[in-house]
Amino acid sequence: MTISDRDAAEAFLDARIGRGVKPGLDRMRGLLDYLADPHHAYPVIHVAGTNGKTTVCRLVTDLLGAHGLVVGTFVSPHLHRVEERFSIAGRPVDAARFATAVDEIAWMVEEYERRHEDGPTYFELTTALAFSLFAAEAVDVAVVEVGLGGRLDATNVVEAAVAVVTGIGLDHEAELGETKSRIAREKVAILDEGGRLVTGPVPAEAEGPITARVAETGARWYRFGGEFRVVEARRAVGGWSADVSGIHGDYEDLYLPLHGRHQVDNLATAVATTEAFLGRALDVDAVRAAAGAATAPGRLEVVARTPLVVVDGAHNPQGMAGLARTLDEEFPDLRRVLVVGVRGGRDLDRLLAPLRGLVHAAVATTPADPAGRDPEEVAAAARRVLEVPTTTTSTVAEAVARALDEAEADGAVIVAGSLYVAGEARAALGRTEIRPSPVHARIEPPDELPEGE
Repeated sequence: MTISDRDAAEAFLDARIGRGVKPGLDRMRGLLDYLADPHHAYPVIHVAGTNGKTTVCRLVTDLLGAHGLVVGTFVSPHLHRVEERFSIAGRPVDAARFATAVDEIAWMVEEYERRHEDGPTYFELTTALAFSLFAAEAVDVAVVEVGLGGRLDATNVVEAAVAVVTGIGLDHEAELGETKSRIAREKVAILDEGGRLVTGPVPAEAEGPITARVAETGARWYRFGGEFRVVEARRAVGGWSADVSGIHGDYEDLYLPLHGRHQVDNLATAVATTEAFLGRALDVDAVRAAAGAATAPGRLEVVARTPLVVVDGAHNPQGMAGLARTLDEEFPDLRRVLVVGVRGGRDLDRLLAPLRGLVHAAVATTPADPAGRDPEEVAAAARRVLEVPTTTTSTVAEAVARALDEAEADGAVIVAGSLYVAGEARAALGRTEIRPSPVHARIEPPDELPEGE
């Protein structure tokens, strides 16, 4: 099969969506064997956690890039276009490179499928694509985000130079377990023999399984609040200013242009991860440059000002609690209209509870996804839990338009419940860009070579 353009490449991937989620590593190992094991061509930083994975991946990518390394980054899900999952040197791959990357592996994928009844899932295929792309681009290091859990996630075929667990909360209980202890056990399983582990803030309930895994593997463990910490965090215009004490060095007056106090913890975790990988203190100016260039699309992102529109992909109780704290601390005294859509089998009452008393009206909707929950079901939960007037729409774009009308110029629209909803809300507001990071050194080929060369 020949992939001729970007749309054909996306269609090749999309044809596997119907295979759903299938935990296990046999398909992934088999497919990568056909691709000559590209994931062994570079060291990997492997990032798991209930929340904050993508943000930590982006921060680590920029910190490494600011230190002169060429970094390949794989995150999920995407907000608008599948190409966003694959970045080289802080820049999502363009349509042409994406199409070429899919074309390079398509015939081997089809050959694997021809010989095996159990073909790769969509996520497994995108993971294999990332590994192949990074090998072809000869990256110095790959930063890879876990999709679901850790132990049986498709990404767990790598042997991580550094494993990261950003935090532990309740989410995907049907797949991972109904306690933080069991969820921690699944996530810390990405830690390999003799490896290095960096953990962000984790609850006491999660410490036992992590301690056991560290002992089992003989790994070195760097803990938030132990080997590294946030010394001080201060509110700043458009974000936070922070002093961070890392594993090997101290970094003062870091400006982080992200909303949410928890993002400072993510920055500290990213600094420690980068130190653990490099085995030394970081250049302070490089850390300041990387922190100051940080973006987090769809994560407590201000996408409009009149009225204020905050788009957040919070989709579990821990994420909603972070949103609630940020609304109370950084965006007080506004009449807030909530746009909420949910996918999957989450407990709606528990999901919405952190926002009680913080919103004045709600519009329930659903993402354009087969797993999207019925807006009427979401609306009923909003009325019950938030005790505010709630209406429904069938699309996110309609919900955003209605909320904008209701909020008026001096109010606020808050979008939450799902990263899929966050992406559709951004698109409805004309914000589909994912800005490349400026801190990476790039050598751009000339448009034309000089004559005779």
